[in-house]
Amino acid sequence: MAQCTQVQPDLDFVREIRAAGGETLKKCYQCATCSVACPLSPANNPYPRKEMVWASWGLKDKLMSDVDLWLCHNCGNCADLCPRGARPADLMAAARNMVYKNLTSPSLIGKWMSSIKGLPFLIAIPALLWFFVWAVRSGIKGSWFPRAADGRIVFGEIFYGDYTIDPIFIITFFGALYILYRGTMKLLKRFKPEGSILMLGSIKPWYMHLWDVLVEEVVTHKKFQDCGAGKADRKIGHMAVFYSFVILAAVTAIVAGGHWVGKVIPALDVHTPMHLTFPVKILANIGAVGLFVGLVLMTLRRMKLDPKFQASSFYDCYLLGVIWAVAVTGLLSQLFRLMDCVTWAFSVYYLHLVAVWMLFAYLPWSKLGHFVYRVAALTYVRTIGRR
Repeated sequence: MAQCTQVQPDLDFVREIRAAGGETLKKCYQCATCSVACPLSPANNPYPRKEMVWASWGLKDKLMSDVDLWLCHNCGNCADLCPRGARPADLMAAARNMVYKNLTSPSLIGKWMSSIKGLPFLIAIPALLWFFVWAVRSGIKGSWFPRAADGRIVFGEIFYGDYTIDPIFIITFFGALYILYRGTMKLLKRFKPEGSILMLGSIKPWYMHLWDVLVEEVVTHKKFQDCGAGKADRKIGHMAVFYSFVILAAVTAIVAGGHWVGKVIPALDVHTPMHLTFPVKILANIGAVGLFVGLVLMTLRRMKLDPKFQASSFYDCYLLGVIWAVAVTGLLSQLFRLMDCVTWAFSVYYLHLVAVWMLFAYLPWSKLGHFVYRVAALTYVRTIGRR
């Protein structure tokens, strides 16, 4: 006797995911071209066809706990070849966006991050924070645009590292990491199926699988290469931004470490602003150039996307916009300082602090957090014997 399973569709979820970027969802008629076209989709339980079914039927729980959402690298091959223009890649991206929105607390940040309507609130928080710091310090120094005793422009005259920059960014960064950690654990818990998994053969611990993912996929960006020919600019752009971030993070660590360790061991002290010929400054400028190159490639690629096949979401535009703001304000603040334009230098540096704070504080709800969630998903599928 045949058994029937009753499906209870969540129609609000269908409307929400269409509004989040999956508006072409209903064009899908399940031909499976997308799963065949995807160079990364496994032969067993392939995607994105099943995700299109679940989204159409309003099966929210299944889609939100689907590990394959994070294995998709959004190359767009499925959308290019879809005979109905259903844009499966956009549906996968929209579903991931919905996971960001609701994965961690405070949920209000996730709501603001999901639409351009929330952007003023996202900007207002760091803008008011750093303006308060500026106002208090200017009262102490007697000027909004003070100079050092020797006449130089030194941003620390207002945004003093020991009492403003370092404490605020340490709390922001590690707070975001903690929220991201909680979100990652919650996501991994969603992935786990009911019951137990039978593993045959030798089993490696999860941290060895994590190491394999970092070496084989993150360092080389191999999956971007596997996404198909004719899209090399995507891999190069992402790698340029990624390695530039690594360089700039190393520079930040060296400067912060030199500053604090230098209080105990004066020989290791790193003074700022650094001279342009100082090795750490050279490394920082190399990172800045690489960041601009990567941003240009990524932005040009986004501009060339044909909306009939693939579109950019607010999450894409937000992350690109914030990184552009960090890069441009960082460069301009340095140039204005070298040009001795004190008013412009401090004003642009203030905007730089706002942009950097936004980049890190909202990390768990942005596509930057997506990087961590994807690494977690890739590690998870390896631990259960799936590649």
